[in-house]
Parts: sequence; C-alpha cells; structure tokens
Amino acid sequence: MSANAARGEAELVLGGQTLRLRPSFAALVAAEAELGPLFALVERAAAGGLTLAEMAGLMWHCRDGAPAGLTREAFSEALVAGGLAAATPALRVLLGQVLAGR
Repeated sequence: MSANAARGEAELVLGGQTLRLRPSFAALVAAEAELGPLFALVERAAAGGLTLAEMAGLMWHCRDGAPAGLTREAFSEALVAGGLAAATPALRVLLGQVLAGR
C-alpha cells in the first residue's frame, strides 16, 4: 500500500510493514478531539515540544488501511521500536497538511 502525495498521504514503516497515513477531515477531527487544537499541536512541534503521546495519537488517527487487529498499544510500541527519527518524515507530512491542506 503506497501513499499518494497528492492526497497528503505519508508512509510509515512499523515492524516491517508499511502503513499509509491519510490526514482526512474525519481523522484530523478525531485527533483534535483527543489532542486539542491542531494548530497548537503544530506550534508545539515547531518548538520541539511535541510529546510522544501526541505524535502517536496523530498518526494513530490518520492510519488508513492498517492491518486488521492492529491495536493502538501495538502501534505505539512499534513506533518507539522503529525509532522516532524514522517516523519524523511521516510526521512532517501530516503536520504540513494541517497547515497547508490539499
């Protein structure tokens, strides 16, 4: 499953599997309901203050076509196991979409 950059999608490799992250309206609304205003989230990220929980939460809500049975706990553990540096490009795409839209 590959990401479509024209739709603002990103790819995230976790545990050897490639997940597509799609920042749809519904996904961003769900993320905002959990994490608070998305513009404040972007500001925290720009200032280096984004927490691991916020990063995992945003990505969790934006996952699209994830394997059946993938739990949030397993997703979060795989995110940490893969290293935050490996997840940063996908995070950058999602945060860019919050600001720019498509």
